[in-house]
Amino acid sequence: MANLVIVESPTKTKSIKKYLGKNYKVVASKGHVRDLPKSTLGVDVDHGFTPKYLNIKKQAEIIKMLKAEAKGKDKIYLATDPDREGEAISWHLANILKLDLNQVNRVTFSEITKSGIKEGMAHPRKIDMDLVNAQQARRILDRIVGYKISPFLWKKVQPGLSAGRVQSVAVRIIVDRENEIRAFVPEEYWTIDAKLLAASSKKAFPAKFYGRDGKKMELKNEEEAQAVLSAVKEAQFTVASVKKGVRKKSPAPPFTTSTLQQEASRKLGFRSQRTMTTAQELYEGVDLPKLGAVGLITYMRTDSLRISDEARNAASAYIQEKYGEKYLPESPRVYKTKNSAQDAHEAIRPTMPDLTPEAAKESLTADQYKLYKLIWCRFIASQMANAEYDTVSADIDAAGYTFKASGFSVRFDGFTVLYEEGRDDAEEKEGVLPPLAVGDPLKTQSVDSSQHFTQPPPRFTEASLIKFLEENGIGRPSTYAPTISTILKRKYVELENKQLKPTQLGEITTQLMEDHFASIVDEKFTAQMEDDLDKVEEGEKSWVEVLEEFYKDFSKTMEKAEEDMKDVRMKIPDEETDIVCEKCGRNMVIKTGRYGKFLACPGFPECRNTKRIAVEMPGECPLCGGKILEKKSKKGKVFYGCEHNPTCSFLSWDPPIDEKCPKCGKTLLKKSGRGARIHCSNPECDYQRPVDKEKEE
Repeated sequence: MANLVIVESPTKTKSIKKYLGKNYKVVASKGHVRDLPKSTLGVDVDHGFTPKYLNIKKQAEIIKMLKAEAKGKDKIYLATDPDREGEAISWHLANILKLDLNQVNRVTFSEITKSGIKEGMAHPRKIDMDLVNAQQARRILDRIVGYKISPFLWKKVQPGLSAGRVQSVAVRIIVDRENEIRAFVPEEYWTIDAKLLAASSKKAFPAKFYGRDGKKMELKNEEEAQAVLSAVKEAQFTVASVKKGVRKKSPAPPFTTSTLQQEASRKLGFRSQRTMTTAQELYEGVDLPKLGAVGLITYMRTDSLRISDEARNAASAYIQEKYGEKYLPESPRVYKTKNSAQDAHEAIRPTMPDLTPEAAKESLTADQYKLYKLIWCRFIASQMANAEYDTVSADIDAAGYTFKASGFSVRFDGFTVLYEEGRDDAEEKEGVLPPLAVGDPLKTQSVDSSQHFTQPPPRFTEASLIKFLEENGIGRPSTYAPTISTILKRKYVELENKQLKPTQLGEITTQLMEDHFASIVDEKFTAQMEDDLDKVEEGEKSWVEVLEEFYKDFSKTMEKAEEDMKDVRMKIPDEETDIVCEKCGRNMVIKTGRYGKFLACPGFPECRNTKRIAVEMPGECPLCGGKILEKKSKKGKVFYGCEHNPTCSFLSWDPPIDEKCPKCGKTLLKKSGRGARIHCSNPECDYQRPVDKEKEE
């Protein structure tokens, strides 16, 4: 008996073959084998949106191999990835190999393990045409938007631009945030902080000004702050009330695609594409001693929080053995998946909960180890008991004004012994309060006022943008990584200190899209389209109907835009700097070339002067006192050197920080990676210290 199993990735073949045995041949399609043509629209919009699929040229040898392998086989199983795109690839394979679409030959593996392969092979089914049609509808929608609007952008803005249902909305969201930041008007406010001593303690604790007579007061200027300060400066601080309690904190659920990308960004500094590439490797299989090739995580494209009873029981067994009975919750944890989520797959979890990251470390790359550890810790922690804290809050009276102090101590560490979720915003840390009782007099160590100004909303990071897209139903988690990569590659957006900032190209293109294709960049429209695609997948709506509804208005919008912009060509203004061209005296402008941004004289072609953009770093050169600049080697590696180079020889691979050496007064440098430390830039000074982890976080 000879059977053929076709998967997408060659990496999977080794893992799967060892579990299926000698009666099965496992081969890989290496992704898609058919697609819409590159040079034309490839969709007959007048006749039911019929797509014209062609064999992909670079896949010719693979297709030839698949046809040869399929000959004479008793059974052919299509085992591409268990999602819409994987279903569509199986459908294309069936067409190329001329397989009967009513044949029960589609199998899916939620994990590449012995049990996962066995479960998948035991439940073959027909190709799900609802899934295929949902993918076809998405592909055709994106093709229509891209092939109709992109040439329009080439003519009106500049060649090489692209538009897309999700990418154009993502750029608009980033541009809108930038406009919010520009329009933001900071408002002044003041705070008053006291450091107080209780009779029972030698260590002062902080208390913050709250208000008067139990009502909160806002201090809007220095005069208001000074009035309070004058009243309490010499007053007796007395404990007015004390409230004690117990706070419980539950663990975060196991990862979905979106939350994995967010947390890997926060904790590991991974870009979303890097996260998904590494997760794919962990899913497809890694060679482990004694076990051979085995998938370490379940399928990584999912928005479900469901986990199997088998996995939950395995996690509980590990927790009990490692930490003891008290670290298990009273009843097993079950997390509720959002109503809008697709529940085809489990949450992302380790396939073998008893395989610790340390046990697998020697077999993994650095990225694989970091990501596996993140997934493993999150999953195990999700099945652990709550953390419990003893909390204390106190109201303190001084001359009729109220100050508040709060603190906590850990009663039981619970899941936090292993893992705590990262945050996008800074969390104010509380300390431990000394024993306090109503009526206790407190000694004043200091009372100070501080001026502040309200801050604009922050720019999006990759993590916060992904969170926003998911919360608003824009795109699907599997599209976030390629979307962010595309808008960065097309120069609509740039990364600045890990924040997404729109370029002038991004802002001008977004303005044009808002003026002429408002629905394409409308968040609600995009979210509604995702709902419609879900209905196609569930068999509730025809894919052709979805496309017809969209195209009816889109074609009119396209015609109107062409007419309105008939004689218009938009110019992207150059960003002027205060750096004067030494050859002709004009202010130089910032331009973007194939190697990034550079300074150029606006007098081109009369004046052809160009120069690198200097990024000034904190501190000063330890040898001559000049500015320290960020530079790049010929291979693109960042280093730091003196502005007077080559006259001054100072160079460093370690970035300077805004702190002076307590020993010699020179600028300090920060070394990352193994042996991370803060050290002095002065070669004659031996000062160094470990990196302060709390400050880092």
